[in-house]
Amino acid sequence: MQYQRLRERLSQLDGRSYKAYKDIQGRYEFPDFTLSIDYVQGDPFASPSKLSVRVPQSVAGFPGELYQSASRNIALGDYLTREFSQAARQVSTRRGTGKSGQIAIARVTQEVLERTCAFINSDWVEIRFTVGLPAQGRRILGHLAAEMLCDDIPRIVEKALFYRNLNASKIREQVETIEDADWLRDRLPDQNLIAFIANGAILPRRSGVDDRPLSATEAIPFVSPKSLQVEFDCPNRGKIIGMGIPTGITLIVGGGYHGKSTLLRAIELGVYNHIPGDGREFVVTDPGAMKIRAEDGRSVVGVDISPFINHLPQGRSTQQFSTANASGSTSQAANIMEALEAGTTVLLVDEDTAATNFMIRDRRMQALIAKEKEPITPFIDKIKSLTTLGVSTILVMGGSGDYFDVADRAVAMDNFVAYDVTDRAKAVAAEYATGRQSEGGQEFGATANRVPIPNSLDPSSGKRDVRLKVRDVDEVRFGMEDIDLTAVEQIVDPGQLRAIAAAMVYGKDRYMDGRRSLREILDRVMADIDQQGLDVLTRFPEGDLVRFRPLELAAALNRLRTLQVR
Repeated sequence: MQYQRLRERLSQLDGRSYKAYKDIQGRYEFPDFTLSIDYVQGDPFASPSKLSVRVPQSVAGFPGELYQSASRNIALGDYLTREFSQAARQVSTRRGTGKSGQIAIARVTQEVLERTCAFINSDWVEIRFTVGLPAQGRRILGHLAAEMLCDDIPRIVEKALFYRNLNASKIREQVETIEDADWLRDRLPDQNLIAFIANGAILPRRSGVDDRPLSATEAIPFVSPKSLQVEFDCPNRGKIIGMGIPTGITLIVGGGYHGKSTLLRAIELGVYNHIPGDGREFVVTDPGAMKIRAEDGRSVVGVDISPFINHLPQGRSTQQFSTANASGSTSQAANIMEALEAGTTVLLVDEDTAATNFMIRDRRMQALIAKEKEPITPFIDKIKSLTTLGVSTILVMGGSGDYFDVADRAVAMDNFVAYDVTDRAKAVAAEYATGRQSEGGQEFGATANRVPIPNSLDPSSGKRDVRLKVRDVDEVRFGMEDIDLTAVEQIVDPGQLRAIAAAMVYGKDRYMDGRRSLREILDRVMADIDQQGLDVLTRFPEGDLVRFRPLELAAALNRLRTLQVR
């Protein structure tokens, strides 16, 4: 249908009840693109209507080299999302009641992520977005709707989706930056590394609620100690030098406020790529790295925490441990065991968010409370045996030098400058022997594979078979249950939570049969996404889903309070 018919129809709807907007659902051919009105909201206060535009490459004109590899395609899609968002903000204005007049696309962060709001191939460019169809009260403002759909959207499309109207050098910079970052991350195993921080990286952020980099006049660029310096030759950037963190156990030490946690935070977000100018473009981390912390009050279901906690009073077993209200130490033990079950390769721990009695039991406490009276085996006594499972640890530690005895290396942060203090730490450990006894045994212990029971996942609410709602990056409403993900710190985008919630339903419907293990379910869900994209998770195409890792999907499942396993 030609777009003139859309303008005419909207004018005819002026003054009618809001529900009459349903009549415009469908596809409309504009001179340079196709507009699809895929879903129309029920009233001006409801979630906005869902639209998409598809521009043929004969019009869009993006060179094939900008999108032909997976890295470049995601990078270009992210760039176009940001351009569309900026152009939409310039024309969006309040046009009546509720969300009337809003034109918006999925929110973007400092990370460059695979999103369902942008698709590019050799035939077309597709962008999915939302529109608040205008009304006064619940009466249609048809003439204003015609301006939005027939005038504003073509202007946005021309400004944001035509290559000739964009900054070609900035597009190339983003595409090549992301390609180099992916290349670096893929090369970490070849160098026996789990993380790389480039010289010149800006790690501090403006604030806890502003993830943009600290200004160049305030921030101290990162420089690697010579002893940990490694060099790569990237496909686009060429030679890049920085600090390589090898596999094994690495301590980050130093005084308070000197940059220990800032370094660890950059490393934990190095599992994602970042936009040019972020400062962390070439901070890359093993994709299997998982931040672990204590999490008082979380539910734990059927987890074997016996490597860390055993021999409870009254002979209670911890091989299938469940609780609705875990303590700090118990939750941290469960978080590690669940991460191992989901396939983590690196544990990232900051003493500031860890349970003290889980991390260390010093010689004096060992002398006062005998081991047979203490159910907790502290992390310090299991960290070495984790390496035999192929799991490394990066640990921020400012309060206990006992970890010098088990660490492979130590990096000190002094006024945001990194120093290799491994030799000094080993010398201190030798000079000031603590005399504490290891309580961990020679082997780590069992890592069980649990089997989820399908009926324990119920996404329904009232008359709705599936009800999913997301609150920022902290919480998912799954049916009648709230899943608190505040402590899962590597979720950075609300779209990841939306996709995780959809993946929980998808995994339950297709792969939870009471026989498959959680790990097998995770692997199958992620394989389907790899082959068919995030759209495989939903019945209808959505524009607000963002790629997540299996580790975060497992974390959400494990925090569902109705979950049952065997």
